[in-house]
Order: sequence, then structure tokens, then C-alpha cells
Amino acid sequence: MRALVYGLARSGRASIERLDDPVVVDRSLGNEDDLSLLDGIEVVVKSPGVPAEAPLVVAARRRGIPVWSEVELGYRLLPDARFVGVTGTNGKTTTTELLGAIFRAAGRDVAVAGNVGTPLSSVLAADWVVCELSSFQLEDVHELACDVAVLLNLEPDHLDRHGSFEAYRDAKLRIFERARVKVVPRGLGLEGIEFAADDELPAEPLLRGAHNRENAAAATAAARAAGIADDHIAEGLSTFAGVPHRLELVGERDGVRYVNDSKATNVAAALRALAAYAAEPVHLILGGSPKGEDFAPLAAAIGPNVRSVHLIGAEAGRLATVIDGERDETLEAAVAHAARLAEPGDVILLSPACASYDQFANFEERGDAFRGLV
Repeated sequence: MRALVYGLARSGRASIERLDDPVVVDRSLGNEDDLSLLDGIEVVVKSPGVPAEAPLVVAARRRGIPVWSEVELGYRLLPDARFVGVTGTNGKTTTTELLGAIFRAAGRDVAVAGNVGTPLSSVLAADWVVCELSSFQLEDVHELACDVAVLLNLEPDHLDRHGSFEAYRDAKLRIFERARVKVVPRGLGLEGIEFAADDELPAEPLLRGAHNRENAAAATAAARAAGIADDHIAEGLSTFAGVPHRLELVGERDGVRYVNDSKATNVAAALRALAAYAAEPVHLILGGSPKGEDFAPLAAAIGPNVRSVHLIGAEAGRLATVIDGERDETLEAAVAHAARLAEPGDVILLSPACASYDQFANFEERGDAFRGLV
């Protein structure tokens, strides 16, 4: 099969490793507009960061050349594995890693991959794969079939890329195409096994916040659907301590706790973080690059426990129109300013409600920078 791999980020590099002499296209190579590269190509494997409107992708579709996401390639390279797919606006990585912990507690041969950071096409073998699936990855699946498909929630996100909430929702719901079992939030009006934060669980999760109890309920439902017993689920719930950049306590100095929630790249995620610390004095760091979201719900959720707000990045000005905050502009200045104001018992919370691309390569780099500053 003659393939063209579009994009040289993690998933693109993993695809290249598994394909026989692919044609490679990337902005860094300066060949994105060379449509002649499609001559003789049988499939295009597109990295999630490449938009559907890219001229080469549009031209491929016009020629009838299939366009696959990297997870479609990875799925086809693992014909004997059984898949648990996890998607949603928020909580995907936490729930995916929690499911991995539960499967390992049950002694299952499991790989954790996808949007969580390990490209699916880099997995060589596993009996089970727990795969985090983003809307960008789900746009271009064709045969991907999950034994258990989990939708955690649906809230506006990536509107800058999808153009509308409806298009974003449609991409997310593609996880249920060909799925054997569907796990869905209670009250969303979708068919499947329902879960909610108030479900009775085999054990209380170690993770903080009502949103993480909801993630734990989804993981419990999915694990049961995969045939895992409650005692193994309980072991996973009670020992899993979370993942980096998601309400991660990175340090305490002079009685002040510093919490890295850099993965909160949308308003809904930041609202969850505020709810998790609603009973404690908080100094909140917001801002970053735009995603086209409305900040009014965030402004309405900032209660009296929020002692100061520090605005950074490209969205600082727009945030300042609805939130009374300090215009610190950079993360370094915001951390220093918040630290001067904080008293013992306070929490300095980085939960930006924005993407990171104005000042950082990704949310991980932003979270690592915060950790370094602390």
C-alpha cells in the first residue's frame, strides 16, 4: 500500500515507522502545497493537527484517496486486539489512564495509547488497548470498532477548528460507530450503559473533585462491560493518583500549594477545577491562545474564595472584559505576583481555560514551565 503521511509530530513519526517507504509531508519540509505528491498514493494518513481544509487533504478526497487518522492505521495494525475507546470534552486522559490501571490490576495484557501521548500505531501487540480518542482523530476513522466505547461529556471546545458545536459533537459521536457496547453520561439522551457522579462505586477514587468521581463512574462502567470484576476495579480506583497537568499538586512553599491544571484548555475544564477548590482560598491563573469560547460562564463561577485572578497570554485582553483580574501577561509574572499575594493555606491554581500555543508548544510545556517556576 503506497501511503502518504501528513504531519511529523508524534503520531506522524509513529506512522512512518510502521509503513513501507511512505511519502512524507510536513510544514517543516515546505512541501504541503505540492499536490503532485498524491500521484500513485493509495491512502493518506493524517496527523490530528492537520486540518481537514488543508489543500492536500482536500485534493486527496477529490481524487477518491482515503484519508485516515493515525488511530485508523493503528487499529488496522492490531487486528487481534480488543479496544476500549474513550472520548469527551474533558477527563479523557484521566479516565483512559485510570482504565489502564484497572486492567493492570485485573492482570490483563493492556496497552494505553492514542491522544494520551503514545501513538496507537506504535503499539506492536496487546490483548486489550485502552485508547483516548480526540475529535480530530475521530474525524477520519473508517473501520475503527470499539468493544467498549465511552463518551464522558460534551461541551463546546475546538470551535476554532470544527467551526460549530454541532460539527464538534458529530466528530465525537463517531466513536459509537461499530461499537459493541456504549457507555454514556446519564441525562444526555443517548442509548447505552449510563453513568453519573453519584453512582455507587466499588471503592472511592483517590482523585479530587466531583468531575473525577464522574470519570471514575465511567471507568467502572467500561471495566465492567469488559468483564473485569469489582475487586480489581476497586484496586484501580483506590490506588490511581492521577496524571500530570490535571489538578496536579506540584509543590508547597511557605504553606501555599501550587496546582498545575495546564490541561484545562477550555472553559468547562477550568470550571471543574474551580469546583474542586471551591472551599479553599484560590489565586487563579487564566489565559493563553484563543479557541473561540465564551468566557461569561467562567466569570460567573468565580466566587468569593478566589482571592486574585492573573491573566496571561493572547486572551488576557478578552478575559479582562468579563473578569476583574491582574494583567500579568506571562506565566512567570503571574506566578510571582500570585505568590506575593498568597498566604499560608492558599492555593495558586493554573487552570487557564485556553490553549497554550501563543507562548508554549503545548499544554505539557506550559505545565512543565509552571512546575519549574514553583
